[in-house]
Amino acid sequence: MDRAEQKPPEDYEALIRLIHERFDGMSKTYQLIAEYLTQNPNDVAVLAVNAMGQQCGIHPSSFVRFAQSLGYSGFKDLQSLYQRRLTTAAPGFEARKKALEGELSLRDGESELNVLRDLVVRDIASLQDLLDKVDAADFSRAAQMIEEARTVYLAGQLRSEPIVILLRYILTMLGRPCVLLDSSGGLATHVARTMTSEDLLIAVSFRFYANEVVNIVEEASKAAVPIIAISDSSLSPLAKPAALLFTVAEHEYTFSRSLAAPMCLAQGLMVALAARLQKDDTEPRIPFVTARP
Repeated sequence: MDRAEQKPPEDYEALIRLIHERFDGMSKTYQLIAEYLTQNPNDVAVLAVNAMGQQCGIHPSSFVRFAQSLGYSGFKDLQSLYQRRLTTAAPGFEARKKALEGELSLRDGESELNVLRDLVVRDIASLQDLLDKVDAADFSRAAQMIEEARTVYLAGQLRSEPIVILLRYILTMLGRPCVLLDSSGGLATHVARTMTSEDLLIAVSFRFYANEVVNIVEEASKAAVPIIAISDSSLSPLAKPAALLFTVAEHEYTFSRSLAAPMCLAQGLMVALAARLQKDDTEPRIPFVTARP
């Protein structure tokens, strides 16, 4: 049956599955639309297609053609699936942000402190979003995979690097063998080739994805190395090779994007690991690096 004759998905979950199936064969413009539709479901439900186009820098007619390529008569038919989903969904990032802005609003007038306020509001909303999206079973499985791995390899570059450095620090303090695949020296890809199926790779990358991290993940997958990925979307190049994927959606910032949510996720995994390793009734701890005052 020709694609144009195929019956379009009738619910949100089926639509997302179809988008994932076709993503690799889409044009660059359609891939950008697909990423927007998967990362911002609540916004898609309530915004006009013109507003979505402005956010993405894509002409609204491309959204219409995208929907038609999936078998819908127009974008409104596709949007109706998001609207039905919204009746049971948790508030989205923008709704939370607006509510928090009201609660944390300062006196009128511009000041440099408003920059800090805006960052705090966005981070709180992102952290709440993270808590809603992380699956309890996946989180427990990730802690188990880290516990059982012979050696944990860590890959993260550019602005993702602080996350894997934190993971290396805590894993080392917990006595777990770990290797940071550091980009300096140009040996990260070569060191990664020493991984086996008894090891574990934790890879972190956000758009625009670090090429070396993507290459390491792809090679690790071919070598049957288990992978835990932290990225911004289920359409990330880290998604398909990963045994577990934790998505931390990124939202537009004036200057930069915050690491508060992925850092919190990484710390949470390490606390869960510490609890497994220490097996006692007290709160999990890591040893002090320096003497206590």
